[in-house]
Formats: sequence, C-alpha cells, structure tokens
Amino acid sequence: MATMHYLFFCLFLVALLCIGRTGHRAIKNTIQRLDEPDVLSSVGGSSTEPAAMLGLRDSILFIAAGELGVREATGKNDGARIAEYLAYTGLSEGHAWCAAFVSWCYGRVGLPVPRSPWSPALFPVARRYKAEQMGQTDVRPADLFGIYNSRLHRIDHVGLVWGKQGSWLLTIEGNVSDRVLSKRRPWVTIQAFSNWLD
Repeated sequence: MATMHYLFFCLFLVALLCIGRTGHRAIKNTIQRLDEPDVLSSVGGSSTEPAAMLGLRDSILFIAAGELGVREATGKNDGARIAEYLAYTGLSEGHAWCAAFVSWCYGRVGLPVPRSPWSPALFPVARRYKAEQMGQTDVRPADLFGIYNSRLHRIDHVGLVWGKQGSWLLTIEGNVSDRVLSKRRPWVTIQAFSNWLD
C-alpha cells in the first residue's frame, strides 16, 4: 500500500511540474510560491499551501522534484542555480555538487542537517542503515543513497531516494549528466543508505 502511495505521489509531482511549465496559471503560481521563504518555513504548520500540507519526507521530495531539469551553464559545475546549491555548503562554482544539492533540499524545508558538500560526510555511522536494514522495506523516500567508487575507496555520489520499483531504486539526484534528474538505479549498485529524519 505504501508503494502505491509513493507511486501516486510521484505521478502527481510529474503532472504538477508538467502543467506548471506549460502555463496553467494556478499550478505555475503554486510552484513559484515554493520559492518564498514563508511558504517553506510553514511546512508542517497550519498553512494551506501544498508544501505545508505534505509530511516532511514528501516536502523534501517536492522541493527536489521542483529542481528537475536544472542544468549546469557550461558543464563545469557552474551556473546560477548550481552556485546556489554549492554556496549553501560554503563552496563556490566548479566543485562537485551532488551532496550540496541534497543538503540544499533539506535546508529548504528548514532542516539544519545534513549540510556538507562532501558525499561521505552524509553517511556517518549514526545515520547509516545497518546491512540488515538495507532491504527495500526499511529504506524510505527522502532517505539518502550513496554510490561507492572503488578507485577512490569511498562513496563519491549521493542522491535522494524517491521510491522503489521492484529491484530498482527511483531517485532524484544532482550532478549527473550536468543536471538534476530522476533515475532508476539497480538496488544492488547502492553502497549505503542514511536516514537524517528519524
């Protein structure tokens, strides 16, 4: 049942974003309102704005989904929006920004952590799922996933869990193909998951 809820939520977000970008005024205004600080600070409060009516996990994914399609200006970890993600973690343009993007999404809903531009820092032992918890039933939307680089001997990419589909992980992540995008990744390719919300 929970899987159906997240599938519906994902389809709803895609439809909302598509309608918002094609010009439906009410939807476009709602998406634009998410950039206003008072709307984001009211998440979980009594406001009637869409972000405020969502749970914390759904709010993080709503923010991240709103960034789908954001691209680097020249393919060198640059551009106005990329600079904003990086600045949130204290870096300037030119640095890898996957961890900064995830941190920025959490920050937009008022969470002070995680806030790091370095992927391994987002998987401390206290937040990391244990091996027996890495099954598909324990990992939840808005948790973080990490991909291990055998050459570097560490996690070198991080993104948000959007959902699960059989043996696939559905994600929203930054700094892949020079943009923010949603991917389907085989579950077996994921090295670690972390939970910053519970």
